[in-house]
Amino acid sequence: MNFSAPLHFFNNVSLQDKIFFTKHLSVMIKSGIPISEAISSLMSQSSNQNLKRILKSINESILNGQSFEKSLSKFPKVFDSFYVYMVKVGEDSGNLEKNLEYLATYLKKDAEFKKKVFSASLYPAIVLVTAIVVGGGISLFALPKLIDLFKSMDVKLPVATQVLLFFAETMRDYGFLIFGALILLILLIRFLITIPVIKLGWERFWLASPAIGIFLQNVQMSQLSRNLGVMLKSGLPISQTLETQIQTTSNLVFRNYIKKIQSGVEKGESIAEILDSKKFKFFPLIATRMIEVGEKTGKLDESFLYLGDFFEEEVENASKNLTAILEPILLLVVGLIVAFMAIAIISPIYQFTGSINR
Repeated sequence: MNFSAPLHFFNNVSLQDKIFFTKHLSVMIKSGIPISEAISSLMSQSSNQNLKRILKSINESILNGQSFEKSLSKFPKVFDSFYVYMVKVGEDSGNLEKNLEYLATYLKKDAEFKKKVFSASLYPAIVLVTAIVVGGGISLFALPKLIDLFKSMDVKLPVATQVLLFFAETMRDYGFLIFGALILLILLIRFLITIPVIKLGWERFWLASPAIGIFLQNVQMSQLSRNLGVMLKSGLPISQTLETQIQTTSNLVFRNYIKKIQSGVEKGESIAEILDSKKFKFFPLIATRMIEVGEKTGKLDESFLYLGDFFEEEVENASKNLTAILEPILLLVVGLIVAFMAIAIISPIYQFTGSINR
């Protein structure tokens, strides 16, 4: 059976699985164990069936005379271009175990970084989804039943109740159509932002937004800086490092930045000179200055690694601040909606009761 053909079966390999594989492979190669034997050992230890299949295919390729880098490149959904290039440089320089150690450290930091980003967005997402689900349920099933009740009351309805009734009637008559249209709109937006031109404008819009923009910039800068620092430290030339980063970066705004930097470097310009050309709106000045220092001292890799840690810390601080800011805003909005509905429902009932007593 050809395990390298159906690549879609191999997407379910977690970051923790990759860390386990990379770290232990580095240790085993460093101990003098042949790579084929090391991969076989790790294959037997893994509990992930998809990873087992991948490792079996990789091992078969190596035994057939292919390089480790070529074997990994058959599974781009699991081992991205950054990972493959790091392995290639390690094989070419004879320092494969050292580069795998770099990769294991990088993947571990990347996993921790993603957890921080996830935790920053978790609370607002939970509140927002809960509000949408509860609000949608009330709008579709509860409010329409109040229409006949309020209309049967022989009292002048307050403005809040009239607004609520209008909304209830709209949801009764067109509710499922409205929610269906909203779902279609979301799907349409998701499709449109896959088109490069629209995606570029979409990402530029969010990067320029007041509150979230700085957070997103720091996320991109942290990933970019750490990637470049690790590749340079492993011995990859700057031109090849930038080419690899272009393939790795998903954000089109920052991908275009790296393309401009690569073009300038190929013309003999320094990265700091290119960044000083004022064409990099979302590239922080502190990054430019640190890169300039790194180029002058010949320690560009260390400058990038420092920037990776610096921006990661900024993301962590921003995530805490973002949660602290969004929490009261979300609670206030939900509270105002609940208060409006309570007033709109209770007021006419109170007026009706009062008219009966009179």
